[in-house]
Amino acid sequence: TSVTFSDTSLITKPKTYHPAFYGCFDWHSSVHGHWMLVRLLKLYPELPEAEEIRSKLTANLSAENIAKEVKIFEEDAQKGFERTYGWAWLLELQKELLSWNDPLGKQLSTNLAPLAQQLSRLYITYLPKMNYPIRVGEHSNLAFGLTLAYDYAKQTGNDSLLNVIHETAIRFYKNDSACPITWEPGGSDFLSPCLEEADLMWRILPEQAYHQWIEKFLPDLFTDKILLKPGTVSDRTDGKLVHLDGLNLSRAWCLYGIVHHTKKNNDFLIKLANEHLLAALPHVASGDYMGEHSLASFAVYALTMQ
Repeated sequence: TSVTFSDTSLITKPKTYHPAFYGCFDWHSSVHGHWMLVRLLKLYPELPEAEEIRSKLTANLSAENIAKEVKIFEEDAQKGFERTYGWAWLLELQKELLSWNDPLGKQLSTNLAPLAQQLSRLYITYLPKMNYPIRVGEHSNLAFGLTLAYDYAKQTGNDSLLNVIHETAIRFYKNDSACPITWEPGGSDFLSPCLEEADLMWRILPEQAYHQWIEKFLPDLFTDKILLKPGTVSDRTDGKLVHLDGLNLSRAWCLYGIVHHTKKNNDFLIKLANEHLLAALPHVASGDYMGEHSLASFAVYALTMQ
């Protein structure tokens, strides 16, 4: 999503306008790149690059830089900037920092808190205005945006955000059935409209209600008949076509989440998730920035959701 400038005086170098999250293909890629570094440091604190990563995180996520990022989202012209994909990844980054038992994590989460709080307010304002869900397989997919925001709200005890997400998910998705998963994927999908919704709803519904809901929503998921093959990429230098590597990774993490909250056909679903994961992993470092700016984050998220 591009920034909208309401006045030519606002046009400046990206590093000045986005002092915390700059230098990537887009703002949200910088955000989830920072998330990935934090997740890896938490899992592997002895990484050879650990000190360099700590230095970069400290420099980028300073209180001063975050204050400038907050100002962007306070502008009327920017109320739709990165909605809801970038919002979701920022909240996921804050969730990761808050659960990092390290002095640096505590400092950075304090720095980032004003931006996370601002985006929470934007969610709370925006979601009730929506009359229809957004079910596409790219950035604006609402179910994905709600999933990461829900996880953040749950961890932080933000009841206002939890309540609006719950109400929105029930309003849009509770009565859904027979999701046309055979229509997937679209030519530039990196999120599965059906599976992202299914991965969200185990967070929203009680256990038994979720079992009943998903059997109506994706009945073929509980048979061996489901035709869900990994997406194939013909040109990894094409920024849209390479999205399908990301789709395979996001399908994997959705399937892992679904498996953990259902009681049927789990061996088949895990096999299906692993098939998608293994189809994408060899291409995370393809040598072309069109895929590499996002796929490493997707891979880390999928691998740590197993």
